Amino acid sequence: MPYPLNQNVHDHDLSTRFVETTTVAASPALAAATVIATLTIASFGDPQIVTGVDLSGWAAFTVGTSGTAVRLRIRQTNVAGTVVGDSGALTGGVAAAALLAQDVEGFDATPGVGVYVLTLQVTAGSAASTVSAVKLRGILV
Repeated sequence: MPYPLNQNVHDHDLSTRFVETTTVAASPALAAATVIATLTIASFGDPQIVTGVDLSGWAAFTVGTSGTAVRLRIRQTNVAGTVVGDSGALTGGVAAAALLAQDVEGFDATPGVGVYVLTLQVTAGSAASTVSAVKLRGILV
């Protein structure tokens, strides 16, 4: 059972409410959406989540051959999971071999899972793109 909310955080460990990963899981091949980072919330359900999970994703990557746009998404569970954050198709500065950094924000008001993923899709990519760094962070609110 989750511990009850407290009006004062003095002497309370809040570390379970702030989780993040910086591990690159994979890089997109061609134009397929690919999970580039996975955030597992080990303490999901305890502490109590009242409002939702605030999510922030960032990635640095080199665009593959023929890439014309990029899209970052934060999803529940896996590449087919519910979308909770979407950058939309970003075209500014996107060109083959360009090194870019993009971010996406999301809020899951109905968190039913303890796993979130950051995905990257390169539109019209005809060769693999390379993810060099990622960060996916969640704050349990």
